[in-house]
Amino acid sequence: MSPETEEGWYDPEATTFGDRLSGAREEAGMTQEQLAKRIGVKIKTMKAWENDLSEPRANRLSHLAGMLNVTLRWLLTGEGTGPGNPEVGDLSPDVNVLLEEFRDVQNQLALSSERLGRLERQLRATLKVEAVD
Repeated sequence: MSPETEEGWYDPEATTFGDRLSGAREEAGMTQEQLAKRIGVKIKTMKAWENDLSEPRANRLSHLAGMLNVTLRWLLTGEGTGPGNPEVGDLSPDVNVLLEEFRDVQNQLALSSERLGRLERQLRATLKVEAVD
């Protein structure tokens, strides 16, 4: 889906979260599989998001917005900076490479942060159990 072929698909009144996610992903030149891998979710999850069967958690939303070069507000509501907005402009190949690497590192950090959170919760629960024994 592109603005040229589907006029008005960016309209907040005419699109769903899944529509915007799918369109922004396509504008970024990524397949569902590629984006799912970069965000760290299963392809089944990505398809559910794009089909409006489920929605990502807040931390995933932030990563999606960064990966797709759109604002979080646009992704959620259709208002704000979306894909292909004129103010973004065309970037040089060098800048695109750097942005891609930046987004990959940002995604890795977010995944590590989530992992740390899970480990901390598990540790706290284990310590509670051991303290009772």
